Amino acid sequence: MHPPPPAAAMDFSQNSLFGYMEDLQELTIIERPVRRSLKTPEEIERLTVDEDLSDIERAVYLLSAGQDIQGTSVIANLPFLMRQNPAETLRRVLPKVREVLLVAGVEMQLTAAVSFLTILQEESVSIHAYAHSFLQVILLHLEHRDTGVSNAWLETLLSVIEVLPKETLRHEILNPLVSKAQLSQTVQSRLVSCKILGKLTNKFDAHIIKREILPLVKSLCQDVDYEVRSCMCRQLENIAQGIGTELTKSVVLPELIELSGDEGSSVRLAAFETLVNLLDIFDTDDRSQTILPLVKSFCEKSFKADESILISLSFHFGKLCYGLYGIFTPDQHLRFLEFYKKLCTLGLQQENGHNENQVPPQVLEQEKKYISVRKNCAYNFPVSKLLNSGVCLIHKELITLLQDESLEVLDALIDHLPEILELMSTGGESSVQENKLPSLPDLIPALTAAEQRAAASLKWRTHEKLLQKYACLPHVISSDQIYYRFLQRMFTIMMTNNVLPVQKAASRTLCIFLRYNRKQEQRHEVIQKLIEQLGQGKSYWNRLRFLDTCEFIIEIFSKSFFCKYFFLPAIELTHDPVANVRMKLCYLLPKVKSTLKIPTDKHLLQQLEMCVRKLLCQEKDKDVLAIVKKTVLELDRMEMSMDAFQKKFYEKDLLDQEKEREELLLLEMEQLEKEKQHNDGRPMSDKIFEKKRRDSKTPTQSLPKSIPISVPGPSSVSPSTSKEIKKSKLIRSQSFNNQAFHAKYGNLEKCASKSSTAGYTPSVSGLTKTSVLSLTDDSFRTRNASSVPTSFSPSMPLPSTSRGTANSVDPKSSGNKDTQPRKATL
Repeated sequence: MHPPPPAAAMDFSQNSLFGYMEDLQELTIIERPVRRSLKTPEEIERLTVDEDLSDIERAVYLLSAGQDIQGTSVIANLPFLMRQNPAETLRRVLPKVREVLLVAGVEMQLTAAVSFLTILQEESVSIHAYAHSFLQVILLHLEHRDTGVSNAWLETLLSVIEVLPKETLRHEILNPLVSKAQLSQTVQSRLVSCKILGKLTNKFDAHIIKREILPLVKSLCQDVDYEVRSCMCRQLENIAQGIGTELTKSVVLPELIELSGDEGSSVRLAAFETLVNLLDIFDTDDRSQTILPLVKSFCEKSFKADESILISLSFHFGKLCYGLYGIFTPDQHLRFLEFYKKLCTLGLQQENGHNENQVPPQVLEQEKKYISVRKNCAYNFPVSKLLNSGVCLIHKELITLLQDESLEVLDALIDHLPEILELMSTGGESSVQENKLPSLPDLIPALTAAEQRAAASLKWRTHEKLLQKYACLPHVISSDQIYYRFLQRMFTIMMTNNVLPVQKAASRTLCIFLRYNRKQEQRHEVIQKLIEQLGQGKSYWNRLRFLDTCEFIIEIFSKSFFCKYFFLPAIELTHDPVANVRMKLCYLLPKVKSTLKIPTDKHLLQQLEMCVRKLLCQEKDKDVLAIVKKTVLELDRMEMSMDAFQKKFYEKDLLDQEKEREELLLLEMEQLEKEKQHNDGRPMSDKIFEKKRRDSKTPTQSLPKSIPISVPGPSSVSPSTSKEIKKSKLIRSQSFNNQAFHAKYGNLEKCASKSSTAGYTPSVSGLTKTSVLSLTDDSFRTRNASSVPTSFSPSMPLPSTSRGTANSVDPKSSGNKDTQPRKATL
């Protein structure tokens, strides 16, 4: 066919019209077979049903004289008919269904199995009526020649067994099962018998199980067909849970021991997995004398067997170690450790550096199985806590799994990454110690490489999850390591990544890094970047991410911290030229208002109200205006928090005060560490420091509920006492950095903080503001303008804290407009 010309260059001349006619003729030729496939009038007549018939009559007619597709439709509609008219459906429709199913095809059989199960689940009829009308139909088709149909009816039967009374089960199912499980029956019949026996065991008393069921179980375990033996072996777990510990040890365990040495690999695998799942039932003697030798032999032979054995072994390795923990000899302990190490690197030597197009398919399939083994090793890595202080023995394997080229392996490791890194940092000891990760220099490069590999892939959910898990790093590595190796990377992801959930994950993790940063200069630099590059960025997308960051700041930090650094830059976005930014800010305004305290923040409240009024008066976008009106109503209904404790806000205020106290401790810690370095000239002994840090822990739960925390001021004590107080504050600060995060890093929405000024005056409320905000025309001032820490260089002012009289200067005369903070004309 001739390609159609573009719309802008369409030619309606005679030659062009002839070309179009040729195209239409070709299309007509293509469509002719479709027309031939349409129904003839005779066929349409046969498919037509009288509209005056009732649902029951129509169903009977279609099952009697209709085509297969119509009969399948009726059977699919059977649950509806049972709900509408159960008596007539059982009397007139169900007999026809029985007749049709005798010669039905696969699709109709599958539909009938699903409909029968739906009727059971909806309880359209009583159990007695269901058993009388449907059970025989189900049992009749259990041995259908099609395996899929047989399995569908079997699933329906297993669900029916759960609700049938004992007598019905015994007469209708158990008694016929004796003949169905004989060797003279087909393999399919014996396989069905195995699964039914596994379901029946917990439905009868012990004497019936021992007399009638267990002999059948033993017979099927000794079946000549390996599929039957494997199937019966997998049902032994259900049988053991139904017969109790004594019968399990005397009947089930001997069968499992014999099956573990079976000639069929699938049977041996089924026996191994069943033994692992039943470890809790057996006592220590059985585990040490019987099961452990079997497991040891299974592991030794696994590398010579099929890869599926290794996949199963690596998957159950964690459960196996927990079940056998405490009975390993030192030699056995070492052997299992070496076996795990070998599994962690399985296949890495073969697959590195090859071209997939030049590798035979069977080799690629083998490598996929090896990846599954390493993935299972990564999933079971938290078992390393059983090594206690010997966890350092598998440091290398952790690095190997982090650097694995397969993202499946990394994804399995990410789920438990915080507890793994925490375990490594403490050396396997439960008590809090100094971080030991600096002795593992390859960890930080491995973590950064893992993030970059996830970022370069198309699996953004893995990348998002990894960034979320990196929130544990402040408890694992030093603040400087995070600042120089991870924090800038979070900025880059926020500003360049194209996936919104990934950007938000990076934003939240960056806020957590900022929350636990121990250097004031670095904190101020991060805050300045957030405000200038995001809040005042050229791209509206960056300004949207700034609002996301503000939301995380409100959750993680104290109210005072947000008001000091982010309140004004946030509300200035009410003047943003992009409607989406203003709309998102409107949604955030209630949370912004919740950070204010009256009367201290009344000037900030006035500025917030002026910005909202201006939006109401000047907003031209109808969608934004509608949201502004809703937001105004919500803001009016909000109750303001007061400086003093209020009963209705008591818990929130107490939590916020604790956040504020922790932020002050971080500031004090930095100052006191500097003083300590200048005065003492030598570090404190690690043992003494650790003892003092443990002795001086002040958890939140021990705070008195009647009064706020008070910090004694140095002016009211002697010089020697003041020195001791400073040491105590330093110890508490460092203790907080290493321990408070350990307890709460997963719930950081409850662990927000406030980075207040260094020049605070201790009082009963823990903090006294040292400045009052003055309101001037066309300028915003921070509420703590005079309390900027002296350690922060005045040459790099924060946009939110430097807005004084200097901001009244015309921005056009002070540099590029893109680098200037946005001004709000009030």
